[in-house]
Amino acid sequence: MGDEKRFRLIATLILLVISIVAIFPMVLLIVASFTDENELITRGYQLFPKKLSLEAYRYMEKQAYTIVRAYLVTIGTTVVGTVASVLLTTSIAYPMARKTFRYRNVLSFFVYFTMLFNGGLVPQYIMWTTIFHIKDTYAALVLPNLLMTAFNIFLVRNYFTNSLPDALYEAAQLDGASELGIFARIVFPLATPVVATVGLFSGLAYWNSWTNALYYVQDPKYFGIQNLLMRIMKNIEYLRSGASEMAAEGQTVTLPGNAIRMALAFIGILPIIVIYPMLQKYFIKGVVVGAVKG
Repeated sequence: MGDEKRFRLIATLILLVISIVAIFPMVLLIVASFTDENELITRGYQLFPKKLSLEAYRYMEKQAYTIVRAYLVTIGTTVVGTVASVLLTTSIAYPMARKTFRYRNVLSFFVYFTMLFNGGLVPQYIMWTTIFHIKDTYAALVLPNLLMTAFNIFLVRNYFTNSLPDALYEAAQLDGASELGIFARIVFPLATPVVATVGLFSGLAYWNSWTNALYYVQDPKYFGIQNLLMRIMKNIEYLRSGASEMAAEGQTVTLPGNAIRMALAFIGILPIIVIYPMLQKYFIKGVVVGAVKG
């Protein structure tokens, strides 16, 4: 066996082990969500449980309307936030990548400064609630903290610098294109890998976000899926502790506490599992090229 074949075999085995280690918790989580509650308590989490149950999903079915509404809120927030984040990020990264822009270093400094320092949580809360009045609005789920990050801006800037030659800009200018035209018609379409990467970063951040709603939202109709799942878990713990009205009346409260945790987690990550494989090739290329120092 040649050195190249031996290397490929060893690399394949290592990647296979890593893949199994990465997939195993996911499979265990899904199986646990279909496992009987008593089975989980007595025998723990197993890949092949002796007794299956749909109690966790039956309980979730009773919350179907609320869960669907929360899904719609999260999907809408993720789509709007991701599109806005990509447009703002690429718009700021473009002049930073243009060598003809006189203030590119000044702009880079201000963006980099935000990576090192921030005003803190209390000033942010006061600013958003008293000046912008976003409390109990959908804007509270989009604007604070997630709309734009310095890391994504530098990632896009490096991609523009390393992947798009200066001759491309010069040719467009000779053809009479404006800076806006160059960005919209040439640069942005050629930046598909890094746009997909930044979009994935932003989308994951918006999908998994629960702190914005925790700080700025009190009305449950604005809750996204993550905040709703947390609220359901608190309600279940409340019922299981015997502090509910049912327990006060002497009725037995039986809820699939461990199984429903797994079901909630599965529901929360399902869309990401479906979408990520479609963007993986762009994600890898965007990170590799955009992370190179320009």
